[in-house]
Amino acid sequence: MATEVKLPRLGQGMESGTIVRWLKAEGDAVKANEPLYELDTDKVTQEVESEVAGVLLKIVVQEGETEVGTTIAVIGSDSNDVTVEAGPPPGEEAKPALEAAPAPGEEAKPALEAAPAAPATEAPLSTGNGSVPEPIAAAPGARIKASPLARRIARERGLELSAIVGTGPDGRILAEDVERAPVGDTPAATPTPLAPPSADVEVIQLSTIRKTIARRLTEAWTAPVFQLGVSIDMSETLHLREQLVARLAEGDAKPTVNDLLTKFVGVALMQHRALNATFTGDEIQRHPGAHVGMAVAAPNGLVVPVIRDADRRSIQEIARARADLVGRARDGKLTLPDMEGGTFTISNLGMFGIEQFVAVLNPPQVAILAVGAVKEPPVVVDGEIDIAPMMQVVLTCDHRAIDGADGAEFLRTLVALVEHPALAL
Repeated sequence: MATEVKLPRLGQGMESGTIVRWLKAEGDAVKANEPLYELDTDKVTQEVESEVAGVLLKIVVQEGETEVGTTIAVIGSDSNDVTVEAGPPPGEEAKPALEAAPAPGEEAKPALEAAPAAPATEAPLSTGNGSVPEPIAAAPGARIKASPLARRIARERGLELSAIVGTGPDGRILAEDVERAPVGDTPAATPTPLAPPSADVEVIQLSTIRKTIARRLTEAWTAPVFQLGVSIDMSETLHLREQLVARLAEGDAKPTVNDLLTKFVGVALMQHRALNATFTGDEIQRHPGAHVGMAVAAPNGLVVPVIRDADRRSIQEIARARADLVGRARDGKLTLPDMEGGTFTISNLGMFGIEQFVAVLNPPQVAILAVGAVKEPPVVVDGEIDIAPMMQVVLTCDHRAIDGADGAEFLRTLVALVEHPALAL
């Protein structure tokens, strides 16, 4: 018996995903739990495993954005004779195979109206001669066809779908159509083709992750934020790191300064839970565990894998978790559970020699800590000029959820923990 492979919902709120490439070809044998294709969601690109064993009989959707629940392939045995017709997108009723005969005096409807809806992909379909179909405006009073992702973006931007011209199959509104639409009351006009770029211009199409980064950071930029900065003496923390490295078991992950900071931040968050929170617009949710995210530069863009319960883990446990997450992030192997549930984020650019910077919020979190490089400037200690390893950090806070005193108290606790690590035990 043949089994239809449907696009899975890999996380809460996921409505669609983009098939990047298939790891198997039609006719290949497939084992259960063997990677079948790569899926690009709005958070991460990951390999999706087959739930059944058999032969990949047919690939229905080769690549492109597809809605959750859409049949994308069929797996069965060599004896199965499979014919899969593209069905309507989930949530839409299929059109009847035959239209009723027209009443006398009425013109017959074109045969194209009786055809089933095209596969739910965001990529414009070819007409067969290499050209892309012209945008189709929805008829007045007709149901507006739009992908779930397009509807969500339209809601976030306050746009009316009726004012947007769709470029997808049968005039379906795609996410790209909404992103091109001007914000305001003026209806969107038919997109005007841009002049082709010159041969010297490198054109890079935005990935799903890159589009999500742009959308989320634009959202973060609208939040009323404030920044607080302090300098921290790193002498004791660096000494502790040296001791931990000296006692390291062979083959174990070497603790970094960021690992120690993750531990200290986790402990500080449990003492100042106002910062260990998320803001949803209607309420503030303060979380019982410190799940600290790390901003990591991955090939497809910035990702933030999460170290859970950082306050309760040892520094060595944090080092192992960080090494695993960062390695998989750079290999593009992160999964959605690795990215979800963060309550606070650390962004460290010290390894690039950056001494101080301001990090942008990671919504819905209400705070993020920007960490600079450790430098050795002259400082005054007990009235004498000395040289000490100093590090500057800047805390960005969402003023809708956090007051200045909350952020200042958190930083004071963090400075005490970094300068006296025994307080974190």
